[in-house]
Amino acid sequence: MFRKLLIPTDGSVLSEKSAKAALAFAAATGASVVGLSVAQLYPFMLMPEAGAMVDLSSYEEIQDKTAQQAMQRFYTMAADASVAFEVLSTRGVHPYEEIIKTAESHGCDLIWMASHGRKGLDKLLLGSETQRVLSHAHIPVLVYRDPDAK
Repeated sequence: MFRKLLIPTDGSVLSEKSAKAALAFAAATGASVVGLSVAQLYPFMLMPEAGAMVDLSSYEEIQDKTAQQAMQRFYTMAADASVAFEVLSTRGVHPYEEIIKTAESHGCDLIWMASHGRKGLDKLLLGSETQRVLSHAHIPVLVYRDPDAK
C-alpha cells in the first residue's frame, strides 16, 4: 500500500490531530513519514519606487520560528509513535507548492493533510492549501477531517 507519507503541518490544533492520526496509520502499516512545515514568505514584492520600504525580516523570523516549533512537536509525536521519520521545514510564498515539491523530491506516495472545512465566504476569501494540493498533486492526497468538529 503506502510506504512513505508526507505529513504537512502548520502547528494548529487540527493539523496536530491530523498528524497523530497519520502517525498511527504509518505505525499500523509500517510506513515511514516525512513531516513538513512551511514558513510562508510575504507574498508581495515591495518596490522602493512605490514609496514604501517595509522591513519584513521580523515577519519572516516569526514564520520561521512557527515552522520550527511545529516540527519540534512533530518530532516528539513521531518518536512516540515509533515510526521511521524525518522532519523538514522550508520557506515558500505558496505552501502548497512546497508540499508537492517535497512529496516528489522525497519519494512520498501519499500526502496526508488536514482540512479546516471552511465554507462559503471564508473558503472564498481564505482559500485552502489543502484544496490547492488536491488540485495540483500527482500522487494520492488523504484529507483528514476532525471527527469532533461540528
